[in-house]
Amino acid sequence: MQRIEHLYINGEFVTPHGQEWFDLHNPSTEDVIGQVRLGDAQDAQRAIAAAKDAFAAWSGTTREERIAALGRMRTAMAVREDALTDAIVLEYGAPLERARWMAAYPAQAIALAIDTLEAFEFEEQVGSARVILTPVGVAGLITPWNSNAGFICSKLATALASGCTAVVKPSEMSALQTQIVVEALHEAGLPPGVFNLVNGAGAVVGEEIARHPHVAKLSFTGSSAVGQHLLSAGAATMKRLTLELGGKSPTVVLDDADFPAIMPLVLQAGFLNSGQACIAGTRILVPRHRLAEFERAAQEAVSHIKAGDPRDAGTAIGPMVSARQWARVQNYIRIGIEEGARLLAGGEGRPEGLSAGWFVKPTLFTNASNQMRIAREEIFGPVLTIIAYDDDADAIDIANDTRYGLSALILGQDLERCERMARKLDSGRVLINTLAHEPRAPFGGFKHSGLGREMGKWGMTAYLEPKTLVAQR
Repeated sequence: MQRIEHLYINGEFVTPHGQEWFDLHNPSTEDVIGQVRLGDAQDAQRAIAAAKDAFAAWSGTTREERIAALGRMRTAMAVREDALTDAIVLEYGAPLERARWMAAYPAQAIALAIDTLEAFEFEEQVGSARVILTPVGVAGLITPWNSNAGFICSKLATALASGCTAVVKPSEMSALQTQIVVEALHEAGLPPGVFNLVNGAGAVVGEEIARHPHVAKLSFTGSSAVGQHLLSAGAATMKRLTLELGGKSPTVVLDDADFPAIMPLVLQAGFLNSGQACIAGTRILVPRHRLAEFERAAQEAVSHIKAGDPRDAGTAIGPMVSARQWARVQNYIRIGIEEGARLLAGGEGRPEGLSAGWFVKPTLFTNASNQMRIAREEIFGPVLTIIAYDDDADAIDIANDTRYGLSALILGQDLERCERMARKLDSGRVLINTLAHEPRAPFGGFKHSGLGREMGKWGMTAYLEPKTLVAQR
């Protein structure tokens, strides 16, 4: 059993002041596989002080110096892909194919930050003024358990590229993955204090970061409820915020769609990351006059989706990350039944043949309305809801009738029609006949799905403040 008992502050692995130990589980077996010692508010304060002390020197580095540092980070992460893959499967339960993608993404995210930095314009002449983009200061970066290593590296690389220093509060549930990341970044040889990491509970370490006056910027990925709290907590010190929050994304199936051809995209979008994804297309909007046809095709397709051992090559859906998350998903399945939706596939309990592990049957509801809780609330598990619509205008109304607005998918054969509909959707990202991700484009949400954007030049701008210089010549 692995015991992780150090934080990373000011370029060193240090013993926490905090005394609490947190158990790490294998979600496929429910066994305890390790422990992590959690930092406390005092540890967070030490990390923030180190980042503050390092800011003056780091913010004064050249573009070339930052690119060199980021390049070392990318190399250090790239050589650890296999170790990170194993940790993701063991600690998070991602199916092997998904875990390999997740393990490769951190190095890719750092490479994207390098590309963005190489082309970024920090100064611009505007009339008689010179506008200079300057780093905001210490950035507090709070990352979730559903893609912990990727979010650490993506947020950190962007912050460092902009000239900010950082304190990272990762999910304590992902400590095995975090340890691999922090060892790699230590090897990259960043100046002391530029990057600091404190394992700890959100209500303790996250709260200190959110309220501390020396933290100028918060970047958080997680639930809308926590995002709202951070917005309030950071207001007293006027923190700049980037919040990437929840979603209840629509998959809009148009009446000209070829159902057998699109069904793999429909189910991939909905069951992405075992359903534990903010962008998951969990509301499937289907033309009413073709509803029965779609139900038959979907039911058949779901019957071939396997939930089980993440190391099995045939597994598409792994376990939920924790007992708490498993219970949450089971509760929503019961709610859907009580609300009067009809089960096409799945339901309560574990998949057949599994007596342990936090596994959920791939579940599909129909006969649902957009007012049901299963259609309005983020479940964060492999539970999809089919909702019928009458025409394109009705589909848009239903898609937009949500507190969220992170992502959407439109499937149809008339591309011009799809694009017309895409422009009317309240969503930060709309995909048309694809699930491809463009990492250079801005990513973020409307409404309760967040504030601001990550990725590309938009993501870097979020760590910078414009300063206007007007001089008499």
